Amino acid sequence: MVTESPALYHSHVRPYMQRNRDEGRLQWVFNIIEGRTEQEDVIYRAHSSSSAINSSNEGFLLLPDLNWDRKTITSLHLLGLVERRDVWSLRDLTVAHIPWLRQMRQALITATCKLYPEIDEDQLKLYVHYQPTYYHFHVHVVHVMLEAGSTQAVGKAWGFEAIIETLEAMKGIDNGDEGGQGAGGERGMKDVSLTYGLGEASELWMTVFEPLKKHGPS
Repeated sequence: MVTESPALYHSHVRPYMQRNRDEGRLQWVFNIIEGRTEQEDVIYRAHSSSSAINSSNEGFLLLPDLNWDRKTITSLHLLGLVERRDVWSLRDLTVAHIPWLRQMRQALITATCKLYPEIDEDQLKLYVHYQPTYYHFHVHVVHVMLEAGSTQAVGKAWGFEAIIETLEAMKGIDNGDEGGQGAGGERGMKDVSLTYGLGEASELWMTVFEPLKKHGPS
């Protein structure tokens, strides 16, 4: 278990994310979003109303998770890939994203229930991972009856509603503090400490946290 403070995120983890993206590791995600590859797996697409790559838009895709058999409804597990590219992980979410997050939550639920009419809205659970497997914001949409394995473990999965409520609380703090960090919607998930588990073979563990454990901050 590691605790990632805001300072540690900015000094070590964010640069690690940047290197990860600069190495082209997300090209396969962009290929799916742009319709170049794996389109047979895209079961729903909501196009953005804006063509700007980094705009606050509502475009997203739904794909079945590789571990779902696509038949057993109570084991339903979908991935919602957003089109926008400026949100790498939950760390990028700020109070300014609250309306977008609420809109995205409802859009994902509505689309899933449209695809699978036998599912009611209150039978779905949405969460995101931190650390995620790849640094492009995506949401897990699962049936509430899906067995809670490691993918939903504490310290790995953040409930979508919990993220929104955390940001709402930050917004409330900002409203009560004229000198607060939230002016312009800047306060966000980058400003809190996050505790999560990493495997010893994890690249993030080996390149960031293990050296810090052995040698301390440089």
